[in-house]
Amino acid sequence: MTGFVLASQIMLWIAVGVLGILVMALARQVGVLHERIAPAGALTLHQKVAVGDKGPEVTLTALDGQDVRIGGKREGRSQLLFFLSPDCPICKTLLPVLRSAARAEAGWVDTVLASDGDETAHRRLIMKEGLAGMPYVLSETLGRSLGVSKLPYAVLLDEQGRIASLGLINNREHLESLFEAKERGVASIQHYLAGA
Repeated sequence: MTGFVLASQIMLWIAVGVLGILVMALARQVGVLHERIAPAGALTLHQKVAVGDKGPEVTLTALDGQDVRIGGKREGRSQLLFFLSPDCPICKTLLPVLRSAARAEAGWVDTVLASDGDETAHRRLIMKEGLAGMPYVLSETLGRSLGVSKLPYAVLLDEQGRIASLGLINNREHLESLFEAKERGVASIQHYLAGA
C-alpha cells in the first residue's frame, strides 16, 4: 500500500510541475500577444478634412446664450469639439468620460459640445446629464464643415485653429488617443504605430 501512495505522490508532483510549466508558457504567450495588439485610437473616417487643415472659424451662440468662438488662433489653448446627439446611447454613456477628461485637461484644452436638431431635446439632455457648465452649440454647418457623419465624433483644434486630431469616439481610450496624437504630432495613434 505504501508503494501505491508513494507512486501517486510522485505522479501528483510531476503533474504539478507540468502544469507549472504550462502556466509559464501561457503567461509568456499572453505577454507576446499583448505586445502585438496595438492600442485602438479614434477611428478616422475617410472625409474631406484632414489633420493639419485649417478648422472652421466661427462664433456661435451656445444654448445658454453665451457666444462661443470656434477655431481661430487661441492663446496657448486647444479646443475639443465633441459632437453628440440626445438620441445617441453611446454619446450619453461617454458624457461622464468627457466631463472627466475636460476637467483633467482643463489646463490646455477648452471643450465644446456641438450638435444640430431640436433645441428642446438638447436642453433636456443638458439638464438630465448635468452639462450646464460646458458650452453647447447647435450648428449643422459646423458638423458638415468638419465632415462629421457618425456620432459620437470629436475634433481637436490646436492653438492655431488647425485640426490636430479627429475621429469617431466610442470609449475613453478613443478620446485620449486624440490628445496623444496631438502631443506626438501625428494624425492618429494608428499612424504613429505604423511609423507613418
